Amino acid sequence: MSKENFTRRLQKHEQELKWLYMELYGDEDSYGKLISYMGEFEKKRSAELKALDEEREKNPMWYRDSGMLGMTMYPKLFAGGLKGLKKKLDYLSEQKITYLHLMPLLKMPHPYNDGGYAVEDFRQVDGQIGTNQDLEALTKEMRKRGISLCLDLVMNHTADTHQWAMRAKAGEQEYIDRYQCYDTYDIPAQFERTMPQVFPSTAPGNFTWCEEMKKHVLTTFYPYQWDLNYRNPVVFNEMAANILFLANLGVEVLRIDAVPYIWKEIGTNCRNLPQVHTIVRMVRMILEVVCPAVILKGEVVMAPKELPAYFGTPEKPECHMLYGVSSMVNLWGALATRDVRLLKHQMDLIHSLPDNCYFVNYLRCHDDIGWGLDEEYEKKLMIDPLMHKEYLYHFFEGVFPGSFARGELYNYDPVTRDARSCGTTASLCGVEKGGFEGDREQVKWGVQRVLLMHAACMSLEGFLMLSSGDEIAQVNDYSYKENPDTAADSRYLHRSPFNWENAKLRTEEGTAQHGVWEGLKQLETLRRENPCFENGAQVSTWDTCRTAVFAIRRTKGDEELVCLANFSEYGQTVTLPTLEAEYEDIFTGESLRLWETYMAPYQYRWCRRK
Repeated sequence: MSKENFTRRLQKHEQELKWLYMELYGDEDSYGKLISYMGEFEKKRSAELKALDEEREKNPMWYRDSGMLGMTMYPKLFAGGLKGLKKKLDYLSEQKITYLHLMPLLKMPHPYNDGGYAVEDFRQVDGQIGTNQDLEALTKEMRKRGISLCLDLVMNHTADTHQWAMRAKAGEQEYIDRYQCYDTYDIPAQFERTMPQVFPSTAPGNFTWCEEMKKHVLTTFYPYQWDLNYRNPVVFNEMAANILFLANLGVEVLRIDAVPYIWKEIGTNCRNLPQVHTIVRMVRMILEVVCPAVILKGEVVMAPKELPAYFGTPEKPECHMLYGVSSMVNLWGALATRDVRLLKHQMDLIHSLPDNCYFVNYLRCHDDIGWGLDEEYEKKLMIDPLMHKEYLYHFFEGVFPGSFARGELYNYDPVTRDARSCGTTASLCGVEKGGFEGDREQVKWGVQRVLLMHAACMSLEGFLMLSSGDEIAQVNDYSYKENPDTAADSRYLHRSPFNWENAKLRTEEGTAQHGVWEGLKQLETLRRENPCFENGAQVSTWDTCRTAVFAIRRTKGDEELVCLANFSEYGQTVTLPTLEAEYEDIFTGESLRLWETYMAPYQYRWCRRK
């Protein structure tokens, strides 16, 4: 039966897969090698995973279920590694987590590895985190609990200590050809004319001189991360094989890191090029043939208009889902300014995208908050984009007068006056400041802001991914400054060991941990139970006639739910065009008429039409 399934799936996709492959590479032998890889990995796939493949084929939209709840974490910081994480799965099940994104755990150089995104071996778990056997045992236990594992797929580059790079440094032409290497600076100079720099202050330029090879190597991100050459079919085939290897260990979601960057052309900005979509489409088809239980999530930090291309079309799909980066940034912007107009505008753009577009939304992750706001729309609102950005990062740094936040700047550039923001959700919302000052009232308002932000995020199109520690109001950890390997990177402010002692406080009433844990639990339960959060629900923003209050309207059949969030420390009376319709706040049971509804400071309401 397994061979029949493989043949059936291959027949469905082979004509398009071969056409795209030959269009890109024109190499019959390499195409044959790819198909051979696919057959080999399908044979090695366990019976349990093949059963999951068949189940997911019958329910291909499983990831859009209203019960989906994600979390991201570093396994070493959470529980010492994969074995420790396996022992702590009861904690995740207690919160009904169904999707777990583990930060990069494949073999990496130490200490400089860009948080694990410099990969030394795509088929080996890093020894400081665990073993391949540990990972396989973990995914097996997770499947029993209905938790899908997401891992990062770093397609753009390898570490400069990867075996391919080491053999390239030794002069082996086959491996030199797997990267983009140049004897002189002539071609790199042509690239640099139109190719933006990702980290102009910390890693300027896009090329690095390799003394061993006597060549300039393309390194878009950091000098120790060598960009792969996808013009070479061997690179695509080998990376496809690495993907299938991870899928056979039980990985169910692959997050394609920096996907817009994987194809480069002189005279362009080397982002979002058509060949990127050819490659992602081929990866999608390879997965659907070999392991259809596995889905793709793209990291695309671009404007909303750039996003639909990464989903493909319903007939020729690419990514299953993307990160809701713009929602994260605009939610924090709304909290600092008490103004939801930019948030509403951005969500209107997201809601105007085709139905095949779906998002994983989040407030915090392992990375910084980059203030990529819609500058053209800011100008229409008479907002100066640079001054606004400066206000935001100073507000969340905690130095702006009256700020409740505690955070730090990341990548501050005194020339451009650009900077990003770091910190945990609890610290950015005021819990840390109140706790440090011994002010229980401040802590209470900090907890309320944490819940408000999660309620607003949960109301959006897609599902919520928590950042580990946010569910127990974990605050910033400044000890990173004592470690010379991390002291220069303020992102380690929120990349700290999980505090299990504080986690115990989630059961003690009156603590910040209990307030956040129980508040999130209530939000998550109501989201799972309400049909307006099911797949196929219609989602749109509403104008509340108050710049501080954000409104999302969700409908499914005859059901209607209006989600309100007051981003201000002042009470607001909102006006919505509901006329005489009666609603019930499903948190409080209060009966409401939304044409004139009072919202207390930082209050959120989910109002069901009676």
